[in-house]
Amino acid sequence: MPIELTGRCRVSGLREGAARDHGSTLRVWQHAGRESGAAAISLRVLELAPGRSPSLGGAACDEVLYVFEGAGALLFEGVSRPIGTDTGFYVPPGARYEIEASTPMTLVSSRCPDPGESAEAAATGAPPVVVRLDECISETTGDRWYSVLLDHHIGRSQVTQFVGGIPPGRAPDHYHEYEEVLCILQGRGRMWAGGRSTPIERGSCIYLPRRQMHCVENTGSTELRLLGVFYPSGSPAVRYYDGNGPTVDGVQRSE
Repeated sequence: MPIELTGRCRVSGLREGAARDHGSTLRVWQHAGRESGAAAISLRVLELAPGRSPSLGGAACDEVLYVFEGAGALLFEGVSRPIGTDTGFYVPPGARYEIEASTPMTLVSSRCPDPGESAEAAATGAPPVVVRLDECISETTGDRWYSVLLDHHIGRSQVTQFVGGIPPGRAPDHYHEYEEVLCILQGRGRMWAGGRSTPIERGSCIYLPRRQMHCVENTGSTELRLLGVFYPSGSPAVRYYDGNGPTVDGVQRSE
């Protein structure tokens, strides 16, 4: 069962709960979305067996995906793009695509705003955008780093997808002015929300409501790395502390 922390913050395992099967090649776990209390963001885990996936996408929203593990190709209107571990890609509203998995694949998907059970959207005509983590600029904020893969600078995306690294220890609790979902890529730690916490490790999936005080603590001896997605789009470096204005890279800014 998912662990409920303060303020509806929720932590679950990568493949926790019941999965929905889509043919013989695709299984989907839903960890966050409108049906579970999120205002606008969703978090799904897609597991693909080797071979061609069913048709994916088509929703009336932005979708960003990240390859947690595995390798294959993203297929869109006759064009094939290689994708593998630590690759992110953005799918515009209405766009439909397939994945040809050459090995078993696990992907983390967020749709914003989460369409729930709404009808499909008309395609915009724009193709998906593929970005590899090792192509992205790494920026530092305090003793942490992050790399933005996808945000509002990519097409019409209203969502930010980033990967960040956290050294051993615990930073001060803070909050954001957006909804956020996280997936732990490596390391071990604790997820704090208010005065409650629970252990996290590779594959832990986390939902954070807007303005929820929280902290990801690294309890190990090596870097903890996480995937983060938030809506609406912005900078991962902006955070708020109780009673203070926003800070960017550790420097307080006016509202």
